[in-house]
Amino acid sequence: MAEQTASHTLGEGIKALRAKSGWIIAFGVIALLAGIVALGSVVLATASAVLIVGIMMLVTGFSEIVAAFGVRSWGRFLFWLLLGALYVFAGVVCLQNPFQAATILTLMLGVALIVSGLLRIFLATQMRQGTPWGAVVFSGILSFLLGLIIVSHWPVSSFYVLGIFLGVDLIFIGATWLSMGFALRRHA
Repeated sequence: MAEQTASHTLGEGIKALRAKSGWIIAFGVIALLAGIVALGSVVLATASAVLIVGIMMLVTGFSEIVAAFGVRSWGRFLFWLLLGALYVFAGVVCLQNPFQAATILTLMLGVALIVSGLLRIFLATQMRQGTPWGAVVFSGILSFLLGLIIVSHWPVSSFYVLGIFLGVDLIFIGATWLSMGFALRRHA
């Protein structure tokens, strides 16, 4: 009975999405074009990405500060207040000097890619036969090399890396929405 209800609800959801396939395709086109524009001006895209991160940090910081006043214990209050203040400070730095913030974020990204690549390679050595350990090793090597390239060109890479990541991400998002919109139309 529950299976039949879930199937019925899923069918209704897909039917509703089919009616919106034009909007889904339009969103895909906009995201795809935004990704192409971002790749065409990676420095501007980097600054834009950092400004967006700065705004999100400010919102998060102020939310943490407001949440601190709802905490009953003094120690937790100070922890939430300090956390909120750090987020606000980081957000202000991002908004005041996006390229200085991009320098820090790019270095952190490069180091994170190096560490995650090495961890994936190590984890692949722990995998059993019959598992996709080769794909995990390949993924780890790619992450490690990408992180190494970013760090070895740092701080110059700070001007373009985040913009390239943003552009590529927007292109993938756009392509995904486009394919979903066209699939909904095909199966109408």
